Amino acid sequence: MLTGIVIDALDVARMDRFWLDATRGRTGGPRLRFVPTAKPKAAHKNRLHIDLAGGRDWRAEVARLLALGATRADIGQGDVPWDVLADPEGNEFCVLRPGRPGVLADSGLVAICLDVAEENHSAQAAFWQSEADWHAVESHTWGVRLRREPTSTVSLVMGPPAAPKAGRNRLRPEVTHGDGEPGEFLDAGGNEFLVAR
Repeated sequence: MLTGIVIDALDVARMDRFWLDATRGRTGGPRLRFVPTAKPKAAHKNRLHIDLAGGRDWRAEVARLLALGATRADIGQGDVPWDVLADPEGNEFCVLRPGRPGVLADSGLVAICLDVAEENHSAQAAFWQSEADWHAVESHTWGVRLRREPTSTVSLVMGPPAAPKAGRNRLRPEVTHGDGEPGEFLDAGGNEFLVAR
């Protein structure tokens, strides 16, 4: 079952504090876990990122996140109905504006987004439905949305475009199994994920 996101961090305490405040402690089940690294984020866009709900006053929410230490980020998104920010260590995340389809909460973590190449779309959807024990609730040309339950506030969203893979992913899904070997593995698209007990 998908139980969390593991994030490499230069300063574990600072990142933990930032994300606890950024999500207002609302992660809808999946926990954010930070592990120490000596490597700063590379210049390329992460293949996995987090979406937060901006709520009705999304401008105030963006301002609050900037005051917490986030910065604006340009990943070539153009004119889109969300704001792209980066956490204090440069990891991109999005703040969704009201009215976004599929958003079931007014604040906190609402989506875990994984880049998937169009040709790997079906394989990745099947893999994550099996590994995460989450179920498809939407499937479109833009990708697929999985949820643990139909009314769960957090979804796993997969779709193109896929950022080039330039080394180990800084953010990785974590799944929990009662059996099986714990460790780090690769999904159908070559992305790392962790198995815990």
